[in-house]
Amino acid sequence: MGKASRQKQKVRTGKAQRRARRIAARPAGTNRRQGAATWAAPSPAEVIAEAIGEAMHETCRGNEAGAAELIRVLATEQTPGWTRAVSQALACALRSGVMAAWRHGWQPAELARHMARELGTAHERVVAGMMTAEMRGYAAATVDDRWSAQIRSLSASVAWGNDDEYLAAQCDVTGRTDLTAVITVVIEVVHLLQHVGVLELLCPPPGQARAGAVRTRGDADERVLSKIRALLAKAESTEFATEAEALSARAQELMAKHSIDQALLAARSGQRDEPCARRLMIDNPYEQPKASLLETIAAANRCRAIWHGALGMSTVVGFPADLDSVELLFTSLLVQANTAMLREGSKRDAYGRSRTRAFRQSFLISYTIRIGERLAEAAGHAEQSAAAEQAAAAGPAGSAGSSGNDLLPVLAARHRAVDDAMDAMFGDRLTYSASGKRVTDSEGWYSGRAAADLATLHAREQVAAAAAAPVA
Repeated sequence: MGKASRQKQKVRTGKAQRRARRIAARPAGTNRRQGAATWAAPSPAEVIAEAIGEAMHETCRGNEAGAAELIRVLATEQTPGWTRAVSQALACALRSGVMAAWRHGWQPAELARHMARELGTAHERVVAGMMTAEMRGYAAATVDDRWSAQIRSLSASVAWGNDDEYLAAQCDVTGRTDLTAVITVVIEVVHLLQHVGVLELLCPPPGQARAGAVRTRGDADERVLSKIRALLAKAESTEFATEAEALSARAQELMAKHSIDQALLAARSGQRDEPCARRLMIDNPYEQPKASLLETIAAANRCRAIWHGALGMSTVVGFPADLDSVELLFTSLLVQANTAMLREGSKRDAYGRSRTRAFRQSFLISYTIRIGERLAEAAGHAEQSAAAEQAAAAGPAGSAGSSGNDLLPVLAARHRAVDDAMDAMFGDRLTYSASGKRVTDSEGWYSGRAAADLATLHAREQVAAAAAAPVA
């Protein structure tokens, strides 16, 4: 920081300190008098609201010292019942911020992850605790199943009665005796909640869900998924590469066939099957190549994806069965790429300088391109097999509605439906793509392509724990 910047920071901190002293003096002050007019001293609640607002203003300006002075006033008992009043005000501000984020399209898991990504795990726990507490006010019939599942996954442990007990409950669960630290975390969370922006509403917030609006998996879906899980469990436990490849290929066939069966069933029965959307998280490092891999997998499965780079997530639009395939395949293939990439170790050039980052980025780009080629080939083969099965079932004479030629129009219609849904949801922002990174390391390129050739094109639930491990 230059001399001029340090001087400006010093001036801002001095102003914040004077405001803090002025605010601290108000609750104990008397009525002010000027001439014949008299003004009543502000109430503690008004002073607390002003202090919170000023603290968030200094936080927004990046003036940590100034914010700390105002937070110290909030953490110091100024009048009887001061701390309980501060607790009530902060809990109310936090609840309002959470509800506003929900209305702006943020789902519980996304909001908690965003807090951890931007601020830290302590802030994640604060917002998770408030979201869990807020859910108690909604009837189960008015809460979407997806929403409820995300709330349960947060495992929030903070519980309190009235809002004036909120700060005390936070101190108990964190083991902190310093009220200043707790208030600082809450202030930072509220500040970020006011700046999270607006996302597409993919799931109705609590209180707005309608019974039966979300289609759940039927018995047939569960039977197919059980078969796929069993095949993959065998593939992962065998010591023979040939057997593992055969089992994984069979699992992929089942998944592709299930998607086509769903499309034909909806077309023949007149079922109103519409595209929906799902957001998938993409973590550092190498976010952009990973997002490009997701786009490639989505395209091969008749879906479309758009990357939100600043948020570290992508939105995938498609039909439900295809979205399941995309999510499972992305998790599996990303873990396989990560494992193969780490196996290559660090890299250095002829002068001893590290080129590990360039190698790994080139590796992922090459891996993505080759995986796209393999997935496109597998998808085409699955469509040809399904069409041949239809033609065989129709017999020599054929029958209306059952010839193999019926499949292509059905899939084309679903392609158009996905494109229309994408246009309606994003409009001009469809230009935001994860592609664009250049390949700068030839060894990384060839290693990534080789790893893609060896990758098994299947989805594994067992890799969930490994997927959380960061790339070195």
